[in-house]
Amino acid sequence: MRRRLRTLGALVTLSASLLAFSTTTATAATPTSPASAATWVVSAPRIVARFDVNTGQSPEGIALEPTGSALISLANASAVVRVRRDGQVEPVGQLPRSGACPILGGSYSSGIARGPDGTVYVLNCTGSADSGVWRIRRGGVPEQIARLPVQAFPNGLALDERTGDLYAADSALGVIWKVPTTGGTPRVWASGPELTRDELFGANGITVHRGQVWVSNTDRGTIMRIPIGAGGAAGPIRTMVSGLTGGVDNFTVFGPDDTILAPLIATNEIVLIRPGQQPQVVLTAADGLSNPTHVQLRGDTVYVSNSAFFTRVDPNLLVAHLDRRAPATRTAA
Repeated sequence: MRRRLRTLGALVTLSASLLAFSTTTATAATPTSPASAATWVVSAPRIVARFDVNTGQSPEGIALEPTGSALISLANASAVVRVRRDGQVEPVGQLPRSGACPILGGSYSSGIARGPDGTVYVLNCTGSADSGVWRIRRGGVPEQIARLPVQAFPNGLALDERTGDLYAADSALGVIWKVPTTGGTPRVWASGPELTRDELFGANGITVHRGQVWVSNTDRGTIMRIPIGAGGAAGPIRTMVSGLTGGVDNFTVFGPDDTILAPLIATNEIVLIRPGQQPQVVLTAADGLSNPTHVQLRGDTVYVSNSAFFTRVDPNLLVAHLDRRAPATRTAA
């Protein structure tokens, strides 16, 4: 109970600080797209599975399966479950709850990724020897494949399927760790002031898109891009989006123009960001959002995990439809 109260207290503090600055306008650091370009529309949101926040079932990370099922990390329960397309929820693995994660104070599991062979990788933060990267093979039990420092807060996790490397965003130490899926000693892949925290969470959400690692900084309201250079080294960190108040968490990047769908956890919004354009709010609490933490995309289906960290109401997995609409044509007078 004491750990849960410390965790809730930290999250409430985060919510209040983020909401206090929620009027800032985000900007993208790329040339403005033509006004006549096609637009993306998110529609038909529906909740496919609900959870119990009082037992630690706060949906955090999402990893998608080819069948359309979603693997979900339940943050405060330190567990992984599968949500099938019909909404049925089944257990996948239970991680150790052996200590206190930095910043939050309780055991915490967030980042999750899935390999092409079905192996699940998930981060566990305990402030103990159990902190690090865990692997769950099909039909197997969780096994630790990389141990991170007890001072680390491994939060977001992304897999580069081309190389078999995992990238973990550390919200406490402000670095990106790199770990092979075969396991081993983690090494700091990227570091810099752009990744560090000001008050609570620094580097947080992370994804790999078109040979580059993208990462969000929650405290600073930014999304950055880091090229994967020759030999796998990290290139220069470039800020692509700034001013994302409301608590930017784990996002997705898609398309050849690097369009972004990002959750704002404290303001209960999903925003769509096209290069050079202002963010467009595409989902809100009225659609079923309850402190969204992760957005994933497969085909034209958007998946959103809703943690209910602050609201304490209706933690869920929500899906919606992504549609690209052509610009309206003008007729001559």
